[in-house]
Amino acid sequence: MAFAEVSNILWRERQLLELLQFKLEEEQLVLSSGKARWLTHATREVEMVLEEIRKAELTRAMEVTALGAQLGLGADPTLTDISNAAPTPWDGIFEEHRRAFLAATQDIQGLANVNRDLLAAGLQATQQALEWAVGSADDVPDLDVYTPQGTAAVSRQEPKARLLNEAL
Repeated sequence: MAFAEVSNILWRERQLLELLQFKLEEEQLVLSSGKARWLTHATREVEMVLEEIRKAELTRAMEVTALGAQLGLGADPTLTDISNAAPTPWDGIFEEHRRAFLAATQDIQGLANVNRDLLAAGLQATQQALEWAVGSADDVPDLDVYTPQGTAAVSRQEPKARLLNEAL
C-alpha cells in the first residue's frame, strides 16, 4: 500500500508549512521594524514558499486519492478518513499529521492577520504623512506631529514649505 508515500508527502508539506511560518514571522519583523525596503523581498519569499506548498498539495492530492481508492474510501478522503481506515501504526501517524496541520494552520492564520494589520497601519500612516505634506490647512487631519523640541503639536497654519525626513 502507499501509506509510506503519503506520509512522506505529508512530512514534506509540514516542513513547508513550518518554513511558511518562519517567512511570515520574518515578514512581520520587517513590517514592525519599519524597514520597508526589505518588504518586497520578504513578501516574495512568502510567495515562493506558497508556490512550493501548492505543488506539494497537488502531489498529495493524487497520492491520497490513490490511497483512498485502495482503502475503499472513494474520492477525496480526508486525513481523518484515512486515519480511521488505516492499520496500526499508520492510523496514529496520519492522526498526528492531521493535528500538526491544524496547529500549523492556526499559527499561520494568526501571523497572516497580524501582518495584514501591520500593513494596514503602515498604509494609513503613509497616507496621513502624505496628506500632511501636500495638503492645505483645511485638508490636514488631526495628526500627531511634533515640534523641534519634541512636544506634540497640530499645525493648522496655511501651507508652507515643509522639510521632510528621508525616512518617509
